Amino acid sequence: MPTSTARSTQFLLERFSPKQILSISAANRRINLWEGAVSSGKTIASAWAWMMFIPQASTTGELVMIGKTRDSIGRNVLFPLMNPEIFGELAAQVDYTPGAPTAKIFGRLVHVIGANDIKAETKIRGMTCAGAYVDEATLLPEPFWDMLLTRMRATGARIYASTNPDAPTHWLKTNFIDEPEQRASMKVFPFALDDNVHLDPEYVAHIKRTNVGLFYKRFVLGQWVAAQGAIYDMFDHQTQVVDIVPMIRKWVSVGIDYGATNPTHAVLIGLADDRRLYVVSEYRYARGTSNVTLTQADTSRRIIQWLDDVPKYGRVRPSYVVVDPSAASFKTQLLQDGLNPTAADNDVQDGIRLVSNLLGNDQLMIHSSCRELLKEMASYTWDPKAALEGRDAPLKQNDHGVDALRYALKTTRLLWQHQLRRAA
Repeated sequence: MPTSTARSTQFLLERFSPKQILSISAANRRINLWEGAVSSGKTIASAWAWMMFIPQASTTGELVMIGKTRDSIGRNVLFPLMNPEIFGELAAQVDYTPGAPTAKIFGRLVHVIGANDIKAETKIRGMTCAGAYVDEATLLPEPFWDMLLTRMRATGARIYASTNPDAPTHWLKTNFIDEPEQRASMKVFPFALDDNVHLDPEYVAHIKRTNVGLFYKRFVLGQWVAAQGAIYDMFDHQTQVVDIVPMIRKWVSVGIDYGATNPTHAVLIGLADDRRLYVVSEYRYARGTSNVTLTQADTSRRIIQWLDDVPKYGRVRPSYVVVDPSAASFKTQLLQDGLNPTAADNDVQDGIRLVSNLLGNDQLMIHSSCRELLKEMASYTWDPKAALEGRDAPLKQNDHGVDALRYALKTTRLLWQHQLRRAA
């Protein structure tokens, strides 16, 4: 080992959980996979095991570190490896410049590779690898993983990988974790949040509060569960639909899902004195309710008229006007008409998770006048066909209001997140 056995053992005992230490000592197979909850210690444990492997890896093959992007590999693994508070003396053995295609670890050249689409497998084609570290393995395209396995040709080659759980039909679960033929050459180390005994109890409580439903099962319990049924099953119509909104202290955003042939839906969101977010009003136009086809200029004008006369509030101009990022020309139209639109953050999974957490923690309310949005909250469901393919995706129907809501909240999160009431 690169440091003395006594110092390394003492460091492990002081900084690592018993489950991390056991996994590091048992990581001796061709494929070693740490999977489970966020902040459970799986990435740090897998990175330590990877560091211990590098000095003994065959010099007849290449070393690679792989993630969805180079930036994600740097952020999630390489920068923590360089932190002496986390890795002690080992941190001095890692040399990496952000964004660079290679790193040096114990003097060995390590290729840093982003694998964000199916074409990425060409980046390792022809390589002979002595070792690989894979960050967030479920985010890699399956053809890339398959190609990586064929590249592990040097004597004693090993893969060290970490991931959060996904759908139980994901290829990594069905073809590897659950496949008996794979288990002979594979070790899987499952982690739950509570396995990390070194976490601040207040932080653990925060993680548990801010993950509900599907996300609690995956990110807290570390379970591979399917996204099925109603997406916002935590929404309580009896308590989270209101007829009276407290005094609004700040108008946060308007979210707009623009449709040329589909409905256009906009929602207005404010932060109230009770430190909750409220959907105060909605605008919706669907061609099916009229024979009139609106131009982009017509729609822009109508949205401005709606904001000029919001029931009970009059003229409202929120901090952000957030627009579906695919509606670039409509965004230009709004700008010409005097609004200052922003392209929405359209990360669907993170957006759904954010809205779910706000609902689950009683931090988001909807005014009873938002009838179309309320209909969609009850009917918005996961796509069962996508679930069978190992993907999480909403069913693309009756989703214009919920998309507008997701745009408005996800894009402006930094504006309001520290002003919300504490979750119960």
